[in-house]
Amino acid sequence: MPEWDAEVEVGERLARTLIRDAYPTLDTQSLRPLGVGWDNTVWVTGEQIAFRFPRRAIAVAGVRREMMMLPQIAPRLPFAIPDAAYPGKPTDLFPWPWFGSHLIPGQEIHERGLPDDGREHLARDLGVFLGTLHRIPAPVDADLPVDPNGRADMSARVPRTRATLQELDPTGALAARAGEILDAAESLPWSDDLVLAHGDLHLRHTLIDDQGRLAGIIDWGDVCRSAAGIDLSLYWSLFLPPARRAFRAAYGEISEGSLTRARVLALSLSALLALYGRDQKMPGLQREAIRGIERTLLD
Repeated sequence: MPEWDAEVEVGERLARTLIRDAYPTLDTQSLRPLGVGWDNTVWVTGEQIAFRFPRRAIAVAGVRREMMMLPQIAPRLPFAIPDAAYPGKPTDLFPWPWFGSHLIPGQEIHERGLPDDGREHLARDLGVFLGTLHRIPAPVDADLPVDPNGRADMSARVPRTRATLQELDPTGALAARAGEILDAAESLPWSDDLVLAHGDLHLRHTLIDDQGRLAGIIDWGDVCRSAAGIDLSLYWSLFLPPARRAFRAAYGEISEGSLTRARVLALSLSALLALYGRDQKMPGLQREAIRGIERTLLD
């Protein structure tokens, strides 16, 4: 079974009941689906409140972290993130916590079809956003895990990346092209220079507006403390060198170790998203993810 298959699906009837019971003044008659990810299903009310319901037990700890952290950090960031203003408790109908946030208008990058030579403004926006996030001290009362998915651990991430590239391209050509990058990264030591990190920042969690500018960053279930590089994979997978320069000018100094970790994650996440796009019949996502691998392979 693919790792993104659901354990529990929250359909329209259940979503309407849960939201109506918790927030009876909201308009659930015009409830509409917004999207389905690996871990969550999202429904939107008439007031443009987006409610996220976990699909898998593994996502529940992340939902709790979002409900704790997002209201604290949202006011401090220069672009929109979910605010978790409508918390939902487990009940007999649904055993896990859930929450709603004011909807962030925007599209995923693969839906917008943003050309490579039109991404410098987006790169600058992302640099500003991540530079700000990584300089926010983690709240002292936040029991945040340290790199819970091991994304900064290159001794584990590099072999997983090789395996994912091989699954995507059984000929071995992609894995071979990435070989020099992965070999150089595998012995990279763990970094204890920790920042407040999104923890799972990839192209599906980055929303853009009609002008191709950053609209917001979503899906914070993996928010944690970790090496900055785990949030920088889009530096490689979304942008060519001119836009990368705009990103770095906006973000500030980036160590070579952070760039190396980010490059491995760019290959890893892009390959995984390409597999997901292929499995879920999402050709636009698959194309953007494969193109992300190609960008990452460019110095």
